[in-house]
Amino acid sequence: MNYPTSVEEKINFDKIRELIKEECSSSLGTAFVDKMTFSKDLGLITRLLDQTEEFRQILISGESFPASNYTNIHPYLDKAKVEGTFLYEDDFHEIKLSLFTLVGCVNFFNRFSEEYPNLHQLLGLVQLDQTLLKAIERVIDEKGKIRNNASKDLALIRSQILYEESRLRKVLDRIFRDARSKGLTPEDASVTIRGGRMVIPVLAENKRKIKGFIHDESATGQTVFLEPAEVLDINNELKDLEYMERREIQRILTQLTDILRSFIPDLRKAFQFLGLVDFIRAKAKFALKTNAAKPVLEKAKQLDWYNAKHPLLQFALAQQGKKVTPLNIQLDHNRRLLVISGPNAGGKSVTLKTVAMLQYMLQCGLLIPVDPHSKCTVFDNFFIDIGDEQNIENDLSTYSSHLMSMKYFTQFANKKTILFIDEFGTGTEPQFGAAIAEGILLELNKSGAYGVITTHYGNLKEIASKNQGLVNGAMRYDVDKLEPLYQLEIGKPGSSFALEIASKIGISKDIIAYAKANIGEERVRYDRMLNKLENEKVKYEQLVSENARKERMLEQRMKEYTQLKETIDTNKKQYIQEAKAEAKALLDEVNKKIEITIKSIKEQKADKEATKKLRVDLEVFKAKVKPEKEVVKAPEIKVIGGDIQVGDFVRLKDNGAVAEVLAIKSKDVEISIGDLKSNVKLKRLEKISSSEMKKEKKSIARRSGFDPNAKMMDFSPNLDIRGKRGEEILPLVQNFVDDGHMLGLKDLRIVHGKGDGILKDITRNILRNMSQVKKVTDEHADRGGAGVTLVELKS
Repeated sequence: MNYPTSVEEKINFDKIRELIKEECSSSLGTAFVDKMTFSKDLGLITRLLDQTEEFRQILISGESFPASNYTNIHPYLDKAKVEGTFLYEDDFHEIKLSLFTLVGCVNFFNRFSEEYPNLHQLLGLVQLDQTLLKAIERVIDEKGKIRNNASKDLALIRSQILYEESRLRKVLDRIFRDARSKGLTPEDASVTIRGGRMVIPVLAENKRKIKGFIHDESATGQTVFLEPAEVLDINNELKDLEYMERREIQRILTQLTDILRSFIPDLRKAFQFLGLVDFIRAKAKFALKTNAAKPVLEKAKQLDWYNAKHPLLQFALAQQGKKVTPLNIQLDHNRRLLVISGPNAGGKSVTLKTVAMLQYMLQCGLLIPVDPHSKCTVFDNFFIDIGDEQNIENDLSTYSSHLMSMKYFTQFANKKTILFIDEFGTGTEPQFGAAIAEGILLELNKSGAYGVITTHYGNLKEIASKNQGLVNGAMRYDVDKLEPLYQLEIGKPGSSFALEIASKIGISKDIIAYAKANIGEERVRYDRMLNKLENEKVKYEQLVSENARKERMLEQRMKEYTQLKETIDTNKKQYIQEAKAEAKALLDEVNKKIEITIKSIKEQKADKEATKKLRVDLEVFKAKVKPEKEVVKAPEIKVIGGDIQVGDFVRLKDNGAVAEVLAIKSKDVEISIGDLKSNVKLKRLEKISSSEMKKEKKSIARRSGFDPNAKMMDFSPNLDIRGKRGEEILPLVQNFVDDGHMLGLKDLRIVHGKGDGILKDITRNILRNMSQVKKVTDEHADRGGAGVTLVELKS
C-alpha cells in the first residue's frame, strides 16, 4: 500500500509520466503510461525492466524498427462494429498504415527472437494474419484513395468520366475561343468551375449574346459565369456519372467494412500489442535520456546504489549547464533506517527525494539512473511524509498533519515497508518535538522498516549511533568555504554549521558568544568535533587522492619507459642491419669503380691525358662517397672545481653525463640525471657551473632534435575530442595515432561521446584509413561504451 494517496505528486512522479508521454507516438502508448502503477510483484517488475532494457538495446544498436503510424484505430473499430455502416477512405488509409507498422514490429521480433526474448513473448497478443491488410491494399492506394480497379464497375465509370470530361473540355475551349475573339470575355480569363459544373467567364453586358445558364457572378458584378447550352447535356452526364461513382465507392467501402468487422476482436488485441510496444519504446527512450540502466534485483531487502541521480534534477541542471552530483547509498538489515543530518541547503531533502523517486520508478517498471551493478529490492509498502500538509477544512496544523502521518507509519510499517520522512519532528516546540520524534524513530526501528529520514535534532543523531538498525548519514560540507558538497557520507552524523555560517555572514561576535553559552559547552564541543572530523577527512581524502594519482603516474611512466626501451632496442638492431647493408653496397661499388679505372688505364696504355682524366673521375667519386662531417660539435664543459655541495651541478668523469646533486652521505652521492636518480662515488664527479649545465642541456636538445623521453612524459594515451568540429578532428586524430605509434604504444583511447554519432563516425573513418591501426572497438559499457573508441596499434 502507498501513503498518502497523493504520493506521486509528493515525489513529482506525475512529471515523469508526462515526460514519458512525450516520447510516445500515439494515444495507444500514452494510455499505457496512464495505467503505469506501483507494483510489489518481483516477477512482474523484473519482466517490465527486461522488456525496457531490451528495447533500450534496440535503440542503441541502431537496428531499423518501425517508428511511426502507431495509430489508435479503436474509434474506427467502434464505428465499424455497427451493421450497415462503412468507414471512409481516410479511415482505411490510417488503418492500413498502422497495420504496416504492426507487421513490421512482428517481423522484427520474429527475426531477433533470441536477442530480445522478453519482447518476442509479447507476440502472443497478435493473432492476426495479413488477410485484412491485403483486402485493404486491393481497394486503397498509397495516397489513401480508392483504386480505379477496386471493382469493374468503378473502373468503367471512371473511364467514362474521363471521356466525358475530355469531350466537355474540347467543346468549352472552342466556345470560349470564339467568345474571346469577339471580345465577350474579360482579359486573362479562363474556363473554370462553379457549382460543380464547368463554365466560361463572360462580361455582364454580353451575357445575352451567348445562350446558356448563369451559375454565378464576380464580386463586382462585372463578370458572370455562364454554362453554354451546348454543353448542358455533357455536364448533366458528368453529374450522373459522379453520382454513380459515389454510390459504387460507398458499396465498395461497405463491403470492405464488412470484411473488417469480422477482424475487430483480433484487431483490438493486436493494437493493444502495438500500444504496448509504443509504451515500452517510450520508456527506453526516456532511459537513454537519463542514462538509466537495469540494476540487479535481489529478494533480500537491501539498497546498494552507485552513482544514483534524480532524473528531473538532471534535466533542470542540464539547462543551466551544470551536472548532478551522484549519490551512493547502502542500506541492509543491520542499517535499515538512514538518519541524514547536515546544514540547510546541503542536499538532505534532495537525497531523500532521489531515493524515493528511483525506488518508486523501479517498482513501476522503469529503468533508473544508477550504475548497472547497483543492487535493488522490492517493497510492499511505500510511505512518505514530505512538505506541508496543513488542512484548513479539517483544522489540522502543519505539525498535526505530520503527527497523523507518523501515527499511520507506526501502525502499518513492517519489514516490507520503505518510508521517507523529511525534517523529522519539526513544526512545534523543538524540545517537545525532538522528544516525540525520538520515540517515533525507535518505534519505526522496531517495525523493521527501511527508509531515509532527514533531521536537525541532535538527540536523533545520538539515537541513530546507539541502536542497531539505525545509521547516521551526513551531507558533506566544505568547512573552509562554508559551501555544500552535496555528497552523502554514511556512518557519521552531520553538523548544521549554524554558528560557522552565522559568523561568516557577519553576525556580531557577542550574539554568537551568547548563543554558545545558551547552547551549552558540551553541544558546542560536539559540533566542533564534527567540524574537526570533516576537516581532517577532507585533508585525508586529498592526500589519498594525490598519492593514488602519483602511483598511477609512476605506473604509467614505468610502462612507457619499458615500451620505449623495447622500441629503442628494436630500432637499434634495425639501424645496424641497414648500416651494414649500405656499407657493403658502398664497398662493392668503390671496388668496382677502382677495378674499372685500372682496367681503363691499362687499355689506354698509360696515356697521360686519359690517365689524368680517369684519376679526376676517381677523385670525384671518392668525394661523393666520403661520409659527411658532423656539423654540430658538442661544446666542452669547463670544470670550476671546489667542494661539491647539495644542489650543485656536476659531470661524471667516466661518461661525461651532467647531473644535479640531491644528497651527500660520506663518499656516496645521490644525483639526478633528468628524471633518473642514481647513487655514485664522490670521486667520480667534478663540479661545473649552473650556466654550463644549461648550455649542455641546450646542446643535447640541438644534437638530438627529438627527445623521446620528453615526448613520452608529455604524451597521454587518452584523447578527448568532445565538442570539436568535424574539420578539427582529422589533424588531432592523425597526430595522436602517429605519436602513439612512434612511441611504441599498443593501446589508445579516443573519447567522442555518443550524441548523434557524428564524431564517432568521422573518427572511425579516419582510423580505418591509417596503416598504423590494427583494430577499432567500443569501450566497455561501464566505461563509456559507444561514446569511447579503443584503438589497437600494429607492432
